[in-house]
Amino acid sequence: MTASTSRQYWLALALVASSPAVAQIDKPGTAPAKGPSAPRPEDRPAATQSSDPRGDAPIVPEAEFDSALPPLSGDLNAPLEAMPSAAASTAPAVTAPTATQSATTATGDVLPPTGPQDPQLAQPLTPLASYDTVPFETAADIKDKDAPEIRYDSAIVGLDKAGDGLEARYKALSALRDGKGKAANATQVSARAKEDEALAVRLLKSLGYYDATAVSTIETIPGTPAKLKATVSAQPGRLYTLSSVTVVADATTPPNLVRDQLPLKVGDAIEAERIQGSEANVSLVLPQRGYPFVKVGERDILLDDQTPTGAYTLPVDIGPRASFGQLRTEGDPVFDLEHLNVFPRFKGGELYDNRLADDLRNALVGTSLFQTVSVEPVRTGQVNADGTEAVDLLVRQTKGPARTLAGNAGYSTGQGIRAEATWTHRNLFPPEGALIGSVIAGTQEQGASATFRRANAGKRDRTFNVIASANHSNYDAYTAFTGTLGVRWSYDSTPIWQKRLTYYYGGELVGTNESVYDFAQGRNVRRTYGIVALPGQVLFDRSDSLLNPARGYRLRLNVSPETSVQGSVSPYVRAQVEGTVYYPVSTSLVIAGRARAATIQGIARDDLAPSRRLYGGGGGSVRGYGYQRLGPFDPNGDPIGGRSLNEFALEARYRFGDFGIVPFVDAGNSYSSTTPNLSALKIGAGIGGRFYTNFGPLRFDVATPLNPRKGDGKVALYISIGQAF
Repeated sequence: MTASTSRQYWLALALVASSPAVAQIDKPGTAPAKGPSAPRPEDRPAATQSSDPRGDAPIVPEAEFDSALPPLSGDLNAPLEAMPSAAASTAPAVTAPTATQSATTATGDVLPPTGPQDPQLAQPLTPLASYDTVPFETAADIKDKDAPEIRYDSAIVGLDKAGDGLEARYKALSALRDGKGKAANATQVSARAKEDEALAVRLLKSLGYYDATAVSTIETIPGTPAKLKATVSAQPGRLYTLSSVTVVADATTPPNLVRDQLPLKVGDAIEAERIQGSEANVSLVLPQRGYPFVKVGERDILLDDQTPTGAYTLPVDIGPRASFGQLRTEGDPVFDLEHLNVFPRFKGGELYDNRLADDLRNALVGTSLFQTVSVEPVRTGQVNADGTEAVDLLVRQTKGPARTLAGNAGYSTGQGIRAEATWTHRNLFPPEGALIGSVIAGTQEQGASATFRRANAGKRDRTFNVIASANHSNYDAYTAFTGTLGVRWSYDSTPIWQKRLTYYYGGELVGTNESVYDFAQGRNVRRTYGIVALPGQVLFDRSDSLLNPARGYRLRLNVSPETSVQGSVSPYVRAQVEGTVYYPVSTSLVIAGRARAATIQGIARDDLAPSRRLYGGGGGSVRGYGYQRLGPFDPNGDPIGGRSLNEFALEARYRFGDFGIVPFVDAGNSYSSTTPNLSALKIGAGIGGRFYTNFGPLRFDVATPLNPRKGDGKVALYISIGQAF
């Protein structure tokens, strides 16, 4: 507190202490005492009388005032001195009047008595708990059925001047249209219209109309006062175009790499999607051309409303030009570096291409052994002879579950119920050594198998399999107890990697005991066959999906040189060719077709094991006919198979949502000769239902034979997973 402040403060205290006492209030019934009159000048102390005729002399001399002040302390935090109590002790006590007393003012006026006290004031207050604390019902609390509702129509005017398609985008985002013509009141309609004003302006500016304006009007519809019409009127104004395109970046190899990947030119409309897409193209292409660390900066567009044009500038930090270095890894390792180096499709020193890094990551994901996996470029600072910087790829690994249980089930006329359960451990024998066990249970087939599979066996996408199985089949064509031991090398497609060209080759040893009709004896007999086979397949796949193709085609060729040992050695060749095509008529309708032909050359039919012959009919062949019931029959009326086969199928796959309807026509037959022909085709037709899931469609087909033979059923039913072809 400063000295001047203290002076003012103590002056105020002095004035309070020297003020006259409060007037005393007399008792009731007595004459009021006169209050103190104003002091006369002659009654003032001499010290306070002015000797100046003009009255300008100080009331208190300066020296007397300063001497009356208490000493000041230099401590700003020191407590204030106590106030003098002399005035307070000499002042008469103030007594409050009673209810019937009258009071005397300082000027001597007498106040009237207050009257009796209101008895309500003496009552205790009402307890808070007795009050109703339920809040009032608001508009938000009123149920929809009770809320007042009005109807309205909406319209947009002027957006068509800015080009096709803009009005459709507006309608998709419109708040008025989202309200579906219903609102609680006119205020809500107006609020929605204001939102749509801003929407219209935003859409127009995104196309380069930076002078765009929009206004909304709300009016009643004549004849329907309870219905409103909200109209948003937009004015695009002038279209702004690019007056210049400037890229600020360091030199690249080849020159102008950044500008060449920015497909913008002078005169283009300043359209948001086009500009953003062009900048995204720079971010996409440069990492494919040796610049993995490119960063596209914030664009700057300087608008000139006189022209109207905009000067576009884009800063780009290209980073170092890089080449592939080595692989690194960290985390919870699934594979060591030795096995990781099986996956890359690039070599160290090659120019960096981000697509090859993504390919490596996708290949690792395709093993299904990771919970998470990432591949990131890491700078090393090492400069190669060609001026590029070596960039390592860091593979971060986290183990995922290695075991899988799977199953599928189906039913078809002639084949009965068939269910299969599979257990897989994908990394029981690291790296990627899987053990697969499966069990088949059905009304006409039972079996079990075990498979050892080594994926990416020394080379990317190469798989090695060892298969052992035992199976019992009981069909109209034959009954068989079969054991198989085989090895196979393959190059396969996966759900992540659908390859154009796939193949497999291998060898099989088959021992089978089967029932066969002996024409010489005129009865069924059992024979045991030993078979050595070298099966192989080549598949050229240009379809768009493994499980549910809608576009493209496939060509498949199977060849299997075999030797049957049943009393004598009989070599022969089995061959089959198949083609399928898928043509999308619309987004909902796909026409699918299939043709298949097969032959067995070099052996008589009766020397073949029945399970190795060719049969037609069934869910994957000619629907409407029983499983394996197309072709020659023995005298007992059972199919005996043939040495050639042809099949044709045509489907119209119509899909709506997760469901579909598929009318179809199939045709085909099997023949005793080694060459198929078209003279005895059997035709089946029907309709199917589809339920589409994330793992493929569930198929329900019902078919009937159009030219049935004696013993053929009238209706056949097929239930399975996946399309027929």
